[in-house]
Amino acid sequence: MGFGGARFRSRRPHFFVQVPAGLPLARSATLVLFLVALTTSVVHAGSSDDYLSELVARAKEAKLADSRQWHLLLHYRENIFGGYTSEQDGADFFLAPDGKTNPHAELEATLAGFFSDGLVGKSKQPVQCAFIGRYHWLKERLSFDDRRLPPRFCEKFQNWIDVLNPDSITLIFPSAYMNNPASMFGHSFFRVDRKGQTPQTRILAYTINFMADVPEDEGVMFAVRGIAGGYRGYFSAIPYYLKVREYRDIENRDIWEYRLNLTDAQVRRMLMHLWEMGQAAFDYYFFKENCSYQLLPLLEVVDPNRRLTEHFTFWTIPGDSVRLLTQEPGLVGDIAYRPARTTQIRQRYRRLSDEERSWVTRITDDASLARAPAFTQLGVERQAFILDIVSDYLRYRGVKDEDRANLYKERDRAVLVARSGLRVKSDDTPVEPFVTRPELGHRTSRMGVGAGYRQDEWFEEVSLRASYHDLLDPEPGYAPGYQIELLSGALRHYEKAEQTRLERFTLANVMSLTPADALFVSPSWKVNVGMQTLRHNNCRYCSAGVANGGAGLTF
Repeated sequence: MGFGGARFRSRRPHFFVQVPAGLPLARSATLVLFLVALTTSVVHAGSSDDYLSELVARAKEAKLADSRQWHLLLHYRENIFGGYTSEQDGADFFLAPDGKTNPHAELEATLAGFFSDGLVGKSKQPVQCAFIGRYHWLKERLSFDDRRLPPRFCEKFQNWIDVLNPDSITLIFPSAYMNNPASMFGHSFFRVDRKGQTPQTRILAYTINFMADVPEDEGVMFAVRGIAGGYRGYFSAIPYYLKVREYRDIENRDIWEYRLNLTDAQVRRMLMHLWEMGQAAFDYYFFKENCSYQLLPLLEVVDPNRRLTEHFTFWTIPGDSVRLLTQEPGLVGDIAYRPARTTQIRQRYRRLSDEERSWVTRITDDASLARAPAFTQLGVERQAFILDIVSDYLRYRGVKDEDRANLYKERDRAVLVARSGLRVKSDDTPVEPFVTRPELGHRTSRMGVGAGYRQDEWFEEVSLRASYHDLLDPEPGYAPGYQIELLSGALRHYEKAEQTRLERFTLANVMSLTPADALFVSPSWKVNVGMQTLRHNNCRYCSAGVANGGAGLTF
């Protein structure tokens, strides 16, 4: 077919199109526009492919897939026999089919994803936005040309940052709570402090929390599945006041706050990686990859020179992680204490005389006694002090006893009306914690050696305890009156018998001794499961299983 007529040229690459002679002008123009649009898209695709190949080659030359920062962003850990495997277990976190075990393939797939308009992950965002931490790190290392790889505006991420309005990061440590197996060792999470925040408004900030997704009524299976990694763990952002209400007001746990000395750039880098964690899911292991462990990689992403997770091989105790962070040079700044409601009540209750304590219990039961002549004969300041205690105690009872919450609210309202008539400022004496800061306590693992004499023969012994604390350990840093001893045992060599044997083993030995008083009556209890060596009839070294428990009251 012969062609003649107009010729249109493009500068790069050199090509031309010809319009068939005699074709009507309108149809000629339409054909030309179609061919130009088609040619432009082909040129653009070729340009993108060329630039992607260039970026991949430069990444290989710089060995970015082998760098520590890339491994931290993908949570890779080196295998015993070589290679890498990511601790992240969710399907939405990797772009390459073998990305969980192949850092190089994942890096190439990530670079390719930056050119794509496709939406990925649970949040359905472009790759540049879903994995914004990876994008900014690779852009910094490879100096992306914005004309050849246009950056995207990540609206969802920017809205999230605007809500957080971040200024600094604070590590939060609620103390141990014996009546919940998941919290027997304490807990830890981050708070994102807002710009312009004051000590009074910190409670309105958001937290970054890692928790297991546990169905209700798991019962004993919670311990089994928690130890075996049977739950999935996720990061979430929750208002701090909700966490304070849960830990301080409901579970009666003191809270310690450790402000971290991070720069603005480091805070943003952490939040970008946390945004990526919205696509992530981890197998939750109660003793190892738990709430406390998963915070440490976030700080390593901020500063790759910190090797925090390497300190925890078999288990991660929240108190140990707090101690580690306080020992990192220059990392921890101000430390604040937020006492539990019960701690505040107990501290002030101790400052009352016997007569004043009697008024507390009587007004708690009958709020009208706040206006009784015998009570008003007390000094105005003492009346105010007593009524403040009663009000706090009624609010505590209202939270603990939901069935009678309305009754306690009515009594509290009557007490507050009487209190408002006194026109005296509340006592602002600082509440002293019953327990010193957790990082001041002893380490949780223990090894010992010893020798002794038993049943007419000498023996030598080596003992080991995985964790955590027993009643004979130094008390600072731990709540008084409780012990949690897990996975402890002793090997003993007997001289006469010339044998070495497992003398005793403790799977779990837990005891909680909570003193009861006129305001708080909590049951004390104990559980002990393991084995020990004893002499029985003609058996000189009998191994016997141990299982016992008990409950009662402590005074």
